[in-house]
Amino acid sequence: MDDLGETHAFGRSLFSRSSPDYDEEEALRWAALEKLPTYDRARTAVLAMPGEGLKEVNLEKLSAQEKHALLQLVAWVGDDHERFLSKFKDRLDRVGIQLPTIEVRYENLNVEAQAHVGSRGLPTILNTYANILEGVANALHLTPNRKQKIPILHNVSGIIKPHRMTLLLGPPGAGKTSLLLALAGTLPSSLKMSGDLTYNGHTMDEFVPRRSAAYVSQHDMHMAELTVRETVNFSAKCQGIGHRFDLLMELSRREKEEHIKPDPEIDIYMKAVATGDQKAEVVTNHILKVLGLDICADIMIGNNMLRGISGGQKKRVTTAEMLVTPGRALFMDEISTGLDSSTTFQIVNSIRQTIHIIGGTAVIALLQPAPETYELFDDIILLSDGHVVYNGPRQYVLEFFEIMGFKCPKRKGVADFLQEVTSIKDQGQYWINNDETYRFVPVKEFAEAFQSFHVGQAIRSELAVPFDKDKSHPAALKKSQYGASMKELLKANINREILLMKRNSFVYIFKATQLTLLAIIAMTVFLRINMHRDSVTDGGIYMGAIFFGILMIMFNGFAEVGLTTVKLPIYFKQRDFLFFPAWTYSLTSWIIKTPLSLLNATIWVGITYYGIGFDPNIQRFFRQLLLLFLVNEAFSGLFRFVAGLARHHVIANTIASFCMLNFMLTGGFVMARDNVKNLWIWGYWISPLMYAQNALSVNEFLGHSWNKTIPGFKGPLGRLVLESRGIFPDTKWYWIGAGALLGYVLLFNILYSVCLTFLDPFDNNQPTVSEETLKIKQANLIGELLEASSRGWVNNSTMASRDTMDGSNDKSNSNHTTMNSSPGKKGMVLHFVPLSVTFDDIKYSIDMPEEIKAQGVTERRLELLKGVSGSFRPGVLTALMGVSGAGKTTLMDVLVGRKTSGYIEGNITISGYPKKQETFARVSGYCEQNDIHSPNVTVYESLAFSAWLRLPANVESSTRKMFIDEVMELVELNPLKHALVGLPGVSGLSTEQRKRLTIAVELVANPSIIFMDEPTSGLDARAAAIVMRAIRNTVDTGRTVVCTIHQPSIDIFESFDELFLMKRGGEEIYVGPLGRHSCELIRYLEGYSKYQKD
Repeated sequence: MDDLGETHAFGRSLFSRSSPDYDEEEALRWAALEKLPTYDRARTAVLAMPGEGLKEVNLEKLSAQEKHALLQLVAWVGDDHERFLSKFKDRLDRVGIQLPTIEVRYENLNVEAQAHVGSRGLPTILNTYANILEGVANALHLTPNRKQKIPILHNVSGIIKPHRMTLLLGPPGAGKTSLLLALAGTLPSSLKMSGDLTYNGHTMDEFVPRRSAAYVSQHDMHMAELTVRETVNFSAKCQGIGHRFDLLMELSRREKEEHIKPDPEIDIYMKAVATGDQKAEVVTNHILKVLGLDICADIMIGNNMLRGISGGQKKRVTTAEMLVTPGRALFMDEISTGLDSSTTFQIVNSIRQTIHIIGGTAVIALLQPAPETYELFDDIILLSDGHVVYNGPRQYVLEFFEIMGFKCPKRKGVADFLQEVTSIKDQGQYWINNDETYRFVPVKEFAEAFQSFHVGQAIRSELAVPFDKDKSHPAALKKSQYGASMKELLKANINREILLMKRNSFVYIFKATQLTLLAIIAMTVFLRINMHRDSVTDGGIYMGAIFFGILMIMFNGFAEVGLTTVKLPIYFKQRDFLFFPAWTYSLTSWIIKTPLSLLNATIWVGITYYGIGFDPNIQRFFRQLLLLFLVNEAFSGLFRFVAGLARHHVIANTIASFCMLNFMLTGGFVMARDNVKNLWIWGYWISPLMYAQNALSVNEFLGHSWNKTIPGFKGPLGRLVLESRGIFPDTKWYWIGAGALLGYVLLFNILYSVCLTFLDPFDNNQPTVSEETLKIKQANLIGELLEASSRGWVNNSTMASRDTMDGSNDKSNSNHTTMNSSPGKKGMVLHFVPLSVTFDDIKYSIDMPEEIKAQGVTERRLELLKGVSGSFRPGVLTALMGVSGAGKTTLMDVLVGRKTSGYIEGNITISGYPKKQETFARVSGYCEQNDIHSPNVTVYESLAFSAWLRLPANVESSTRKMFIDEVMELVELNPLKHALVGLPGVSGLSTEQRKRLTIAVELVANPSIIFMDEPTSGLDARAAAIVMRAIRNTVDTGRTVVCTIHQPSIDIFESFDELFLMKRGGEEIYVGPLGRHSCELIRYLEGYSKYQKD
């Protein structure tokens, strides 16, 4: 820690340059640098070293101490991102260097999918077989394709300009993700695209779009065993430095010609990211600092089975992984899911600074952007049902909708208004033309009106003039397939694989221990003192011992199926983003694990060879070792190949088991060659097990110990044993077997590489569309109301809109979109006792993590909650809020009793009585953020199963069914009673419907207290409003409900009654009522001068 503080001091003094002596020394250093040739000067920098002062260093030959000092200095650059970017741009401007920029144009862009509609699209067994038969028939042109064409994007046109931030908005199913994928050049092959799409006037086949642009997915897929820093650093190594080195060389040349002295912090950063082995680490540290990931940089990412970083931090890792790329265009899909409003604002603001200052291009899709985040954007693209409703400057979007007759309420977020105004169920509340009768304005009419709007006309006029290709910077568009050399990519994969093996060392240690125990058991079963060499029967026992050894080595490689399939989703993501070619990944998986195969063979042979009593010749010992090593390599390669071919662990396990069964049957031991039918003899000759069995048998039975003869037979006993099993008694068969196994090793690993190169990920996202969804989509598009109830809803919304336009948005009318048509309060068939939760001075701490201890911290414990106090009451909806790391989920877990480790202090009472976990679990429910349900049951069956398990046994069946019906009515699941839950992203319920099902599953247990972890996370404004309506209905029954919540819109925020606000470090800021228009909270905050309103 002392060295770190000293480095900090030197870093600050380097950037402040306040000392005259320091300035003189610095001038001398720079004078010496100017005398160097441009090539050497680009690799030499002045670095502040702790205890040594300024030092001239070669960035390609840094010592460990110099590298540490450099990384610490660069970390301070991220403290003021805007200042750093401005100084960077000023340096370029002084010598007249322009950074490359990208302008993306798309005109008449159409994207469509082919999907089965209704129950035909569900992933059932019958549908699976029908799909296979239909696919074969279509390939042979025997039947027409019965899939329906589903339009996703329809004649989309626009221009994404550099130096501008573009926000992409739209309700679910609008086509946001498809548009981002199309613009980034990463659209799946299963989707058909037509229209014109260019970067700087160049079509997509004139350059490599996946390296010229970066697409940030909404799905967080990372290696769970790697830390945050290792994950981002790997991406930086694979993506390379782009044009940074060429820029540095040209910059150095011009500065030398014009005798310009660069800013020292900018100079050392630019040189560090362009030269030397540390360039990837420097970029990684800078991005981690900007995104606020430096606090968890050395923590493993984790997954469902491995504790790691939080969901919000994982989302930021996904962003960081692509921000380290040198691409000049960013397409980011829902990067704020799981993040609080403050963190989202900071991240988007950092991206905005980068885009505005150094001329990048960015399109960012957000679900529920807060007003302050919305104001950071320059342009808005509003999509609805695949049509562009608006595309242009942010300041004109409300003007367009007011011309159309719709106005955003004063206390309504503009982003939420834009996502609801095109919906058939939400539009009416925003109608302002009181002189005219409201009618639903369909999406198609909005899109046509926009073409006549002055912004739409300007875009059309600009698209009519082609972009001048000569104005495109040579470095803007990448022409090479990969960002680094094959050697560097192979090295990066090898280092990562070694790391993963270390982190998964338990698996390999367990496998080695298991094999050791099995070898000892085999040795005792076939103990040499009980083994004889007097007859062919004795030889058969020895051959059985050989076969058992082969099987154990073969089964030892079966774990490769699981280890491979679990990493394939991450591999396919990185392959598609051109991180590396497939062969570097497959070769690494093979080569790095070769020593393990040798270890396994050595363990088995070392224990069993002389213990069983095989031929004592040392040459035959090593020959058996070589064969079993090749067996392990061959079958490990086979299992990797099967995993790469199947790409799904269940399918891969099935195929691998089938292969082993067939190889065992045709391997020459279970059934001798002479007994194999001619129809199946080909299976004998292609079985790797046969070559292993024959080679090891020849190695053993042609040995000296089997040379004895027995009465009545000619020739040695060993030869008779081989002939009795149909094995050729010739020494050359050992080498034939070894050669065949070596060939299989190469074949299986090559096939594995071929699968990784040409196959796409297992298609878990087959598009399936319900007939109801298609009807709603069509109605929203052309304005046909589905039924009378829909028209009635619209009329109610229209009447409710009057107060909204006046800005009266109190508890009684602020959420008519949320609370309208709510079931009235009434008693339920099963009664419950309303209970309150009170907690006083709650402290929670854990043992200090080793990563923090390594930094010099001496405290034994890390305190996560610091004396938190509060209460939650029946009939009161409480919001638990705070920035990431504030301890919201930790507090909830402590109160619920889910923390099984760590140290808890303080008092928790339930309606005045001390909390007892055994009884508290019976009166409380917990809705997790992840909606985990059985996919193959209906909504009603899910609730019935939960009720059967959790309600008291004395509740009659009829009463239980009535209660389930009441709960379904409460959370508005009655229309979905018999709907299949399905798999997320594949079929069944939508995200917000799953959220409501999660709430219902807990409600059928009839709890008095319910805790909900981020019930609106990952939802757009309208879906979040539906979920909040279900939550409000639950509160109105008299239950105690507490929700952690991120990025709430004003409507959602003010639907809560009380707020429990926490700050980073586990301390409360505000605990109390919100009041009308949040007046109580505002009054409290205004008590401090630093929170005064403008």
